[in-house]
Amino acid sequence: MPGYAPGVGAIGVIRLSGPATYQIVNNLFPAKDLLKQAPNTIHVGLLKEDGKVLDEVVLSLFKSPHSYTGEDVIEISCHGSPFVQQQVLDACIRQGCRLAKPGEFTQRAFLNGKLDLAQAESVADLIASNTEASRNTALHTMRGGFSTKLKELREQLIKFGALIELELDFSQEDVEFADRKQFADLLDEMTTVTKSLTDSFKLGNVIRNGVSVAIVGRPNAGKSTLLNTLLNENRAIVSEIPGTTRDTIEELINIDGILFRLIDTAGIREHTSDQIELAGIARSLDKMQEAGLVILLVDADEDLQSVLTRKKEMEQAGLQFLIVVNKIDREGEEAAHTRFGTLDHVLFISAKQHQHIETLKKRMVDTVINGSLNAENTIVTNARHYHALVEVSASLQAIQKGLNDKLPGDLLAPDIRRALHFLGEITGEVSSEDMLDYVFSKFCIGK
Repeated sequence: MPGYAPGVGAIGVIRLSGPATYQIVNNLFPAKDLLKQAPNTIHVGLLKEDGKVLDEVVLSLFKSPHSYTGEDVIEISCHGSPFVQQQVLDACIRQGCRLAKPGEFTQRAFLNGKLDLAQAESVADLIASNTEASRNTALHTMRGGFSTKLKELREQLIKFGALIELELDFSQEDVEFADRKQFADLLDEMTTVTKSLTDSFKLGNVIRNGVSVAIVGRPNAGKSTLLNTLLNENRAIVSEIPGTTRDTIEELINIDGILFRLIDTAGIREHTSDQIELAGIARSLDKMQEAGLVILLVDADEDLQSVLTRKKEMEQAGLQFLIVVNKIDREGEEAAHTRFGTLDHVLFISAKQHQHIETLKKRMVDTVINGSLNAENTIVTNARHYHALVEVSASLQAIQKGLNDKLPGDLLAPDIRRALHFLGEITGEVSSEDMLDYVFSKFCIGK
């Protein structure tokens, strides 16, 4: 089973995995008998087929079970020409290989017990990571940080479930093999763990997908200037004419490992007859409702009461927001503090003069992560894991209620089995072929 991701480079790597790997490559490598070589060694020589030189290559040998897939693996490092790579690949196929499906190498690692399903999925997350935070989260999961605790709790729940199932065989004798106090303590611990994990999904979504930030305010408040300043580039048109920005402008910026999707919206004013501007304002309001964070940009000479009104509207809408008073270079920072200093969540900046922009960036990060980002913390970023944990939590609540109501074991058992099922789905201890095909189909070829 060979796999490679096509492209041009100095070196191209074709990986083969499976029981016939050594024999297949040996047929193409006359310089040495690979079947007699030690594992974890590297060999240089010509790759030939029917006397025709395909390329000079470097072979890396790995023997089962000490390889990524748990099978015999050879990596062929050839020259990076797509033509050369294709020639080598075709020769391997003629020797009996087939092309790997997306994610099949990692799927084999899972099936051979090298990784559990949560760890396998984190491989794809690591490949797709584009920030420090997403990389650290994927690495933590890949190293088993997420799975280890769940497996421990699942094993304990299996023990109690087995004892309660055993009680069913002695239902006529009214005996209890499972200590209800210890069982209640385990349920409390599991409830705490699952709640912590499900609560982390909001942050996990931010880490994995970034957070949209709608920059809203009245015309000429300096929204486009702020966007340009945060990006350190001129992406948006800046003008003294109110209503210049007629549509939303979106740009990406990485701040301390978090990806922010900045949205410069059309200025919102109450009275305008311009139909294009009205359409832009409507889109601005929609973006504000969809955003994970709203920056309400206020001109330093605006009326405090109008700002309080907009603040109240955002609070009632349940939006996460920061109030940012701009143009303090023009009005004076002391005057701006005097006018707006009583507001919560308020910052004072000059987008044009780059004053306090770093403070604004830090506050943006602090607001969306709420101090929860830690390399040692387990953070759920996968929607499949989250939905399984929600089901686990519901089952634990049902079991807890049954214990409190002193229900017999035959009524507790179905909820215990349900909790075990969804815990097992996360790590792959309970899985279906369709689910595995779906999970690994999202991987790239060659991984």
